[in-house]
Amino acid sequence: MIQSTIKCWAEDDRPREKLIQKGRSVLTDAELIAILIGSGNREHSAVDLARIILADCENNLHQLSKKSVKDFMKYKGIGEAKAVSIYAALELSRRRINEEHLKENSVHSSVDSYNELKSSFIDLDHEQFYVLFLSRSNKILGKEQISRGGLSGTVADGKIIFQKALEMKSSAIILAHNHPSGQLKPSQADIRLTKQLVDFGKLIDLHILDHLIITDNNYFSFADEGMLN
Repeated sequence: MIQSTIKCWAEDDRPREKLIQKGRSVLTDAELIAILIGSGNREHSAVDLARIILADCENNLHQLSKKSVKDFMKYKGIGEAKAVSIYAALELSRRRINEEHLKENSVHSSVDSYNELKSSFIDLDHEQFYVLFLSRSNKILGKEQISRGGLSGTVADGKIIFQKALEMKSSAIILAHNHPSGQLKPSQADIRLTKQLVDFGKLIDLHILDHLIITDNNYFSFADEGMLN
């Protein structure tokens, strides 16, 4: 049975018209996604299709954000253009969260570092390596992604890290990477890399204050565990 299209609905029930007339806050998650989708397929309206996608994510927007363009294209009625639109909207949301956390804040503890960095690792299914660059008073001068890897690792190039630190005239840096597996314990490679970077930092008087391993809901701090000596 072919479902009625959104065009056949009462104007007040159409997502776009509802948003314009009543504001964005009254729309459900499915209705907001339906606006991005634009149109459904022969069996489902855009709203119904959005509900199906959400149901597959247990109606959890965090899980939705982990979907790739190819994941969205698996749904009948969603081609590459629609999939890219949804994915781009989710990326904008991530970037907004990121900007809100990075506003010339100071870092004085692992919790501060985690709060500044965690948004960069939201919804990732692969490892990434970031660095926070700090002034002498621990003000954040900038944040840079150093590398991107696979499910089980990423390679951070010390030459790139220290070059950027010198360009920014940093006095200290904080390292961070994520473990998509949820495992907080550092690997031997993590420990070895941290020691190498700490040792070189001492030679050029650029202090590495911490190295965080970040998962979806928690973090491990080398500094807190006394592992930076």
